[in-house]
Amino acid sequence: MNLPPDLIIGDKYKILKFIGKGSFGEVYQGQDIVTNSHVAIKIEDCLTGFSQLNFESKVYKYLTDGVHVPAAHLYEIDRGRRALVMELLGPSLEDLHKRCARRFSLKTVCLLADQVLSLLEFLHLRSFIHRDIKPDNFLMGRAEPCRVYIVDFGLTKQYCRSSISNHIKYNNKKNLIGTARYASINSHLGIEQSRRDDLQSFGYVLMYLHLGHLPWQGLSNTNKNSKYDKICERKLSISTEILCKNCPQQFQDYFNYVQHLRFNQLPDYSYLRQLFRQILHINNFRFDNIFDWYSLETQRPMQTKKAPAYCTHDEKSPMPGPKPRNIHATPVINSIPSIQEPPIPPRKPPRLYTNPIKPPEPKKYIPQMVSRKPHNVN
Repeated sequence: MNLPPDLIIGDKYKILKFIGKGSFGEVYQGQDIVTNSHVAIKIEDCLTGFSQLNFESKVYKYLTDGVHVPAAHLYEIDRGRRALVMELLGPSLEDLHKRCARRFSLKTVCLLADQVLSLLEFLHLRSFIHRDIKPDNFLMGRAEPCRVYIVDFGLTKQYCRSSISNHIKYNNKKNLIGTARYASINSHLGIEQSRRDDLQSFGYVLMYLHLGHLPWQGLSNTNKNSKYDKICERKLSISTEILCKNCPQQFQDYFNYVQHLRFNQLPDYSYLRQLFRQILHINNFRFDNIFDWYSLETQRPMQTKKAPAYCTHDEKSPMPGPKPRNIHATPVINSIPSIQEPPIPPRKPPRLYTNPIKPPEPKKYIPQMVSRKPHNVN
């Protein structure tokens, strides 16, 4: 698409330069011609069928009352293009990972895990699963450079439509959705994704950030589906002990927990956070949000690849650390209206694993519900 510089969007925002591509569009850096503040502008061609950008704007609108949800300034159709104007964020974890020789220290990984687990908890409490957890989709803030944000809600889905008891149904005939490198095993097997899959994908992200490489990287195949099958086979063949052999025991405990979650089971996010806080405590690391890239001699500005999203942190740290922040984390799932899920391009099911075993039905979980007036996403 490559829009020309100085193009005006919505009579207010000027295109400055191309930044990168999202899952369903292009991202540009822009400027508010009134305030001169910089923004991110995500563009989608109207020739596409279902509007992923319109869907994504509705998700941002619903999440906008969170403490650290970047502002979604505008969604508009302009001259055959759909445009979503967002707050501009800093570099992604993938960008910073490359800058740090493709390996983050144990301290940095644990600090990131603490923040991301909190923001995933917030997202899940609002009845959404992300379904594309990867380093490119986590960005650092600009005004608050120690804060992690999650971005790109193009593949996001509501896992619960009307009430906590109305979880989406188990389905073992789904296509692989998301990035194969970080996809959960169940997603490879064609099983409908739920909260547990975001958490398993994030576990793979942590291993990649700390070790610099995952065992299933570099598998070559001319056919994409065959490559996905090989990645799945590799993931199934490696035990958590082997996968985490160069990491503290808490990493293995993390995978053992999330891999044994049932399809509609509520994860214990606090337990998962405590695993990484134990590592910080045992190694006498300070809970100070001082990351590896802060120690680099030069701090050159880096381009972002995605439009921004959300981050949160809701618990007091058991060790010295940043001041805890309040968030909207009340289960209000009973009042969330349904958002139409965007269609996913069809893909043949994996050749090797077309008849996965259905997991046992979980015990019914009945949380304390807090009523709330319905929030209009339209």
